[in-house]
Amino acid sequence: MPFGCVDPEDLTLRGTVDIIVVDGAITNLAEPQIIRLNRSKADPLTGRFGTVPLTKATVEVVVDSLQIASCHETIDGSYQLPSDFRGQIGHTYQLRFTLADGTRYVSTQQMVPAVPPIEKIYTQFNPKSLSPALSGFYTAGHDISVDVTDPVEQHNYYRWDWKLYEPQEFCRTYVNSFYSVFNPIEVFPTGGFYKSGTESFEDCFHPPYNPTKPISSDYKFDYVCRTKCWEILYSYSLNLFDDQFTNGGLIAKRKVAAIPFYQHRPCLVEIRQGLSTKDAYRYYKLVQNQTKNTGGLADTPPTALIGNIHNVADPRETVIGYFATSVVSVIHQCLNRKDAVGRPFGASDPAYVPQSAGEELFFALNLRGPMLEPEPNNPGSYKIFVDNTSRPPTAICAPSESRTPFKPAGWRD
Repeated sequence: MPFGCVDPEDLTLRGTVDIIVVDGAITNLAEPQIIRLNRSKADPLTGRFGTVPLTKATVEVVVDSLQIASCHETIDGSYQLPSDFRGQIGHTYQLRFTLADGTRYVSTQQMVPAVPPIEKIYTQFNPKSLSPALSGFYTAGHDISVDVTDPVEQHNYYRWDWKLYEPQEFCRTYVNSFYSVFNPIEVFPTGGFYKSGTESFEDCFHPPYNPTKPISSDYKFDYVCRTKCWEILYSYSLNLFDDQFTNGGLIAKRKVAAIPFYQHRPCLVEIRQGLSTKDAYRYYKLVQNQTKNTGGLADTPPTALIGNIHNVADPRETVIGYFATSVVSVIHQCLNRKDAVGRPFGASDPAYVPQSAGEELFFALNLRGPMLEPEPNNPGSYKIFVDNTSRPPTAICAPSESRTPFKPAGWRD
């Protein structure tokens, strides 16, 4: 993260930074419980930081010091607990993992606290909702606030975040390749022409180079979703609250989300309210303060974001991240966006006019309009299939952390 300094510093050792970064939490929700392991490392020549996922680790969560729940690696660096695993109030959880080289790490034990429910939710369009602005200029969105009655018998540390479900029309993008529903079978040699096989393929197909039909420039195609599909977007800032001044009272109209006006079509917002321990709150507060620093001389110098995870053999090693647990109170809110004024972010560029409602979200996420594969008989089309295969095909909406073909809970048709 950027920060300011008065005098240039000696950067001789800038390429020596090598830090483990852990991102993971246990909740009570019926959703994947995932632990992410990465290594933040500086390039020895440029000093620029890069992130490398840590693969082939052994990751497990210990429940009440007795039961062990093992994780399996889904994609590089992401480790998922069993599908039926949920955090439960009053139980303790500890993260343990061993890297491929044998280095072992553990977290402190975390107890799952109960959380009060969200009692009421408010939404209001605000042309100045977003801070910082999208792309440095766009600020329109919906402010979402909640009412919560804070329990009087305990000191609580709240944390809010959100998930946003936007209807998505485009499911795949490929560069110098094509989407193929069935397995392509070469008919003529040297990557000349193909026909569709009978086996399901549903993936990118990159034709080999053909010297008799060279392609003069790179091409990129976007493919329409075959079924209904939703893009999943997440909150990008920390929203924390210490109840020391409102203990036992009503937390009224607390702003918990600023949802960008991406497109005209309706969307669904999932507001998530959890509680943190005192130590976890201090850690997240430190993260929040450092990400808000402006780089001025009055800013507090950055502090190492050391969480509750350590190297078993070498406690002096810096490990970034915090393994946390919480019961989460969830409330869903549909936004029909009929109260929105002005252009959405997906139509904010005067040089680009969306041809459909679905193109607004595509532009908002990619800062360009979609480019469809030409019909076979159109000029500029790439004729690589010699059978009657329909081109261009539609693409499947593959479930992932950022996309789902399943109608979200609370979605209104």
